[in-house]
Amino acid sequence: MTDVRREFLGLPSPLAPRAGAGGYPCQGVYHAPTGRRPRTAFIATHYNVDFAEHYLAPYLAERGYGFLGWNTRFRGAEAYFLLDHALAEIAVGVGWLREQAGVEQVVLLGNSGGGSLMAAYQSQAVAPNVTASSTKAADAIADLPAADFYIALAAHPGRPEVLTAWMDPSVSDETDPLSLDPALDPFDPANGPPFSVEFQRRYRAAQRARNQHITDWVHAELERLATTRATDRLFQTYRTWADLRMIDPEIEPSERPPRHCYRGDPQAANYGVTGIATQSTLRTWLSMWSLQTSQCRAAPHLARISVPSLVVHARGDAGVHEDDARGILDGLAADDKTLELLAGDHYFTQPAGARSQLADLLGGWLGRRGA
Repeated sequence: MTDVRREFLGLPSPLAPRAGAGGYPCQGVYHAPTGRRPRTAFIATHYNVDFAEHYLAPYLAERGYGFLGWNTRFRGAEAYFLLDHALAEIAVGVGWLREQAGVEQVVLLGNSGGGSLMAAYQSQAVAPNVTASSTKAADAIADLPAADFYIALAAHPGRPEVLTAWMDPSVSDETDPLSLDPALDPFDPANGPPFSVEFQRRYRAAQRARNQHITDWVHAELERLATTRATDRLFQTYRTWADLRMIDPEIEPSERPPRHCYRGDPQAANYGVTGIATQSTLRTWLSMWSLQTSQCRAAPHLARISVPSLVVHARGDAGVHEDDARGILDGLAADDKTLELLAGDHYFTQPAGARSQLADLLGGWLGRRGA
């Protein structure tokens, strides 16, 4: 098997200073086959998860590709995320691949939540559309270098969509993590599982209403702060592990384990302190999580992606479903687009050999396209 070299990168951002302690805003690790300069390289970035040592990097480097696991300054700092700033910092990584690593073709790997983020990047690169938070940010994202391929891997349809699908609508008081509307409690056996079609309908409507209720409060709070010394604030969003599909495996059945989410038992996770959107600034909520205002929804961006595209779905994924993958495929503007369904969980930790099989799939797909 080909030896793999690793190179740590720390690079400046057009929108943030270098930290006083010395760290650069943009950081990552470049994997490549030893002694060779790849013609084609992947770049993978997430909204807040550290992708520097992405699990696929060594597998694809062994197969002759470069792989830049790339982090914006929002790694581990989801509460402060701004889409326009993140896109400008992804461009730093894409630019490094072309200008310093010398690759000829760049593959955007949109893994998990990164699916919609990388879709937004390519969308902005080919047809600028993202509303910027400042004039400086607008300049930074006005001319992004476009990629040559797009891959959605175990990808969610967008940040506001996944949050809304997972949030617990039985929360009756956003300031109280234990508040409860019993008629919507997904963990009360009186409501299910199995969950009736009528309960599912009410539940999904209440989830959308909760998202909108928070958005309305955020707008009102920003208006209130306009008369104060503050321009933003932090707030909590409680109980975001309550997708009915996590509890009832008969809803959109798949190979996922029953009563399971990415953090184990969904009831324990739902009443715990770790989850998506647990803390946000007002502006981050509008940029990332709001169904009404967020530009982190994949669909509008997919409609601007015309490069060859691949969608890969893990059949045992506990949080991404086959309908999500098919929706991403249908939304892509590319004439050359393919959907592949593989055995595996969200990060292909199982079954044995799943990651190697996945790397072979990606390499074969690119190879048939001359990359």
